[in-house]
Amino acid sequence: MKIDLFNEIQNPGPATEQFRFRQALDQARLADELGYGCWWQVEHHGAGEFSLSSAPELMLAALSQQTSRIRLGHAAVLAPGRFNHPIRVAERAATLDHLSGGRVELGLTRSTIPEWNLFGVEPADARAQTAEAFEMVPKMWTTDHFSHSGAHYDVSDVSIVPKPLQSPHPPLWQAAASPTSFEEAGRRGVGVLGTTIWESIDRVARMIDLYRAAAAECTSPVGSFVNNQVAYFTFVHCAETDEQAMRNGAAAAAAWYTVTALRFFNAAAEFAATMQRHQDILSAGDGGLTGEFLRAELDAVPTDAQLVIGRIIQGEDVPEDELFEVLSAQQSLIVGSPDTCRKKLQAYADLGIDRLMCLQQIGPIGADEVMTSIRLIGELIPEFDRS
Repeated sequence: MKIDLFNEIQNPGPATEQFRFRQALDQARLADELGYGCWWQVEHHGAGEFSLSSAPELMLAALSQQTSRIRLGHAAVLAPGRFNHPIRVAERAATLDHLSGGRVELGLTRSTIPEWNLFGVEPADARAQTAEAFEMVPKMWTTDHFSHSGAHYDVSDVSIVPKPLQSPHPPLWQAAASPTSFEEAGRRGVGVLGTTIWESIDRVARMIDLYRAAAAECTSPVGSFVNNQVAYFTFVHCAETDEQAMRNGAAAAAAWYTVTALRFFNAAAEFAATMQRHQDILSAGDGGLTGEFLRAELDAVPTDAQLVIGRIIQGEDVPEDELFEVLSAQQSLIVGSPDTCRKKLQAYADLGIDRLMCLQQIGPIGADEVMTSIRLIGELIPEFDRS
């Protein structure tokens, strides 16, 4: 399992925005020295203090000039055309591939309700436009004259340049949070970028199995090859002792992230939409691999974490200490001494995860403490990445 870094460029204050960007550059240079596998940069808009990463392509271009080994990943480009036209996605990623010496990993995602509203994206079009982008981008990279005629894009005999440095092209990924999206990623033959937050390790294992089964059935990937890889994002904070990790504010940071993320992503509306999609699949009586997955969960007992998240979605103000206590009982919160973190990292390695994307710059955790955490986790990398 490769150990990666995942970055939102969060700014809960009182630091300046300039400080947060400089902090990210410092973290990336250190990660490059320590042997982290990939730096994953998100794309969010209108996110306030939750994320300054509204122009990830610029951040990654800067990192390409200040690092030499670490790979550079979009996790992920918002694919509907009002965010990013597929031609621009292909051009920018290929340019970054040259600037970085062939280190790009490209993820795509359809985004969620608040960002659709901000950019005027019709929810009914988001999935279809994302599907077209997945079809278009790798073909633009591998054909001299590109043509496409679809429901949302019509391009005739255009030379899209530059072509990527990597041959045949950078690995493709899909950000996913639901069983439907995990199956989609597998059937497209692209890697899956998932999240462990609020998920039990057993459910993570089932999601991985769902993806692997779909990928095994992929005979016509959207790209030139099947990128059969699973990456998962989770909280990580490491200090010399478990007690020091707590004193560094890991509890407050995890609670801050949880509540802020739920508010930004308009969790109540997104949750309702997801439940409706699941019900539609179950009502259809088949639904393929996703239908099997959901039917197996009909009698599942909600975890404590899911119950707490449900209370927040319903508007309850859950105390930070209770929220952290519930989350820390799960494997998904990797907080503590190197030995504690090692054990929790191993649990994910045992699932067959290919890349663990570690979010270490979380909310109000101090800059020095984040750098210490990156360094301590970096010392564990050789135990997990033997490539």
